[in-house]
Amino acid sequence: MTVLGGKKAVVTGGSRGIGRAIVERLARDGAEVVFGYARDAEAAAEVEKAVAGAGGTAYAVRADLGEPGAAERLMETAEERLGAVDILVNNAAASFTPAPIAETDEELFDRVMAVNARATFLTMRHAARLMPDGGRIVNISTLNTLRAAPGIAPYMASKGAIEQLTAAVAQELGPRGITVNTVSPGATDTDLLRGTNPEEALTMVASITPLRRLGRPSDIADVVAFLAGPDGHWITGQNIRATGGLS
Repeated sequence: MTVLGGKKAVVTGGSRGIGRAIVERLARDGAEVVFGYARDAEAAAEVEKAVAGAGGTAYAVRADLGEPGAAERLMETAEERLGAVDILVNNAAASFTPAPIAETDEELFDRVMAVNARATFLTMRHAARLMPDGGRIVNISTLNTLRAAPGIAPYMASKGAIEQLTAAVAQELGPRGITVNTVSPGATDTDLLRGTNPEEALTMVASITPLRRLGRPSDIADVVAFLAGPDGHWITGQNIRATGGLS
């Protein structure tokens, strides 16, 4: 049997980039996966097809986590489809154009906090009530909470909130054998990264990364899979910086 055979997983923001890599890796390891996506139904269908072609099972559920009630509906739909949720990965993040705080409006701040932080709180609340003992929760943050950058204050604030939620909930759920961890990627080669950064900036970041390249979505998925699997049972309340050594 594969390491996650019989396990049921939910991944938020699973149709592209790091989220897609996580869905495909968990499915390859034997988990049955429900993943959320906000708008791109075509991309979500491609993930379902790719997973099925590799012999796995993944179901797409539209869930724009900036909308009231979407996080709860995603979890409820997953439980209806899967019967239980053993693994929860909070990967979804709101897209936005970096801007100085003086030019950032409240609506943008509210949406970034809703998708990144509030939805993570709500899915973990659901898991705290219904996840079987021995479950796994992995929340995706960012190196930017350690390595600050201008123009992304709402993003950094939302990811900082995720890290603090992780630390608190790990204490609460530890007695039930449920581990709760954060994975903080560095610069990872996704459409989002390339769409918001010039090529010369990406080349520079790769040059100062000890492993001398940008991360790949599969690099992050490998760390998540470890934490979600049986070998991650003694790690909880941690923030693992999957950055290729960039700090």
